[in-house]
Amino acid sequence: MSISRDEVEKVALLARLALAPDELTTMTAEMAKILGYMDLLREVDTEHVEPMAHALDVADVFRDDEVRPSLTRDDALANAPARDEECYRVPAVLGDGS
Repeated sequence: MSISRDEVEKVALLARLALAPDELTTMTAEMAKILGYMDLLREVDTEHVEPMAHALDVADVFRDDEVRPSLTRDDALANAPARDEECYRVPAVLGDGS
């Protein structure tokens, strides 16, 4: 399959890429090669190949979600530079802070 310079310009526009004329020429040739490889892949017999989402087996790496003891509120707030009875105090970022 081939690709025209106009099609590459359109793809560049959609990708918000500003390509110089020499870059358009290079990209047209590169995209033509990529599409050529896709044509090659279409020729491969995949009749008895099971579809897969990943090339490698993927295992869940997350631990079980278990309830565990946590810090007390006082321990969590112990090093806070400013706090009230239950929260960190931070400078206001909107308004006048009142």
